[in-house]
Amino acid sequence: MYKQITGVDPYHSPMMIYPAVHYTMGGLWVDYNLMTTVPGLYALGEANFSDHGANRLGASALMQGLADGYFVIPYTIGAYLSSEIRTKAISTDHEEFVAAENRVRETLQKLMQIKGTKSVDHFHRQLGKIMWEKCGMARNAVALKEAIAEIQEHFLELGELMCMDALQRNESCGGHFREEHQTEEGEAMRDDDNFAFAAAWELTGDSQWKMNKEELKFENIKIAQRSYK
Repeated sequence: MYKQITGVDPYHSPMMIYPAVHYTMGGLWVDYNLMTTVPGLYALGEANFSDHGANRLGASALMQGLADGYFVIPYTIGAYLSSEIRTKAISTDHEEFVAAENRVRETLQKLMQIKGTKSVDHFHRQLGKIMWEKCGMARNAVALKEAIAEIQEHFLELGELMCMDALQRNESCGGHFREEHQTEEGEAMRDDDNFAFAAAWELTGDSQWKMNKEELKFENIKIAQRSYK
């Protein structure tokens, strides 16, 4: 496949690989059955962080997709479905359903009444350019602050949150490489004393972001600085 695309035979010349934005993605929390915190909602493969964390590599991502799809979900989803199989059809007349439908209808009407002149692709490209240049594989505090300000003008909060999360993590680890935090050899410099935790952000009622931390405890291995030199 590589030879067909590039015209270069990888058996004779090294493959040209470049890290993509895809490598910076995170993942949904799941339990051992691959179910998220939403009952009945399962996340498989790269959509969760059950095996490989937020840093995605081709082979490990493929392995996780195969493992989740072939060996886990066929045996775990039945536990949930067994209690739902006798559930009768849910009426759409319930007050919560009507309220949800009205909220969606109001949102759609609001969007249609804007009568904007730019397509979705326009904003997608603009936001993508900001994220690629300032919150990509390599980040720094100055560029991240610029990105947050630019996103706040008219883009999605999720992009802003990714930059905020990258800005507060003053270390380099996995797919997160802060240019200010590297060794003399250019290797990632972790700060395990202050950042040995998994973080999940929550949007509070006053529209503020709150970080929830889950401490990472290593009992069977000793974490150490990694070097590829």
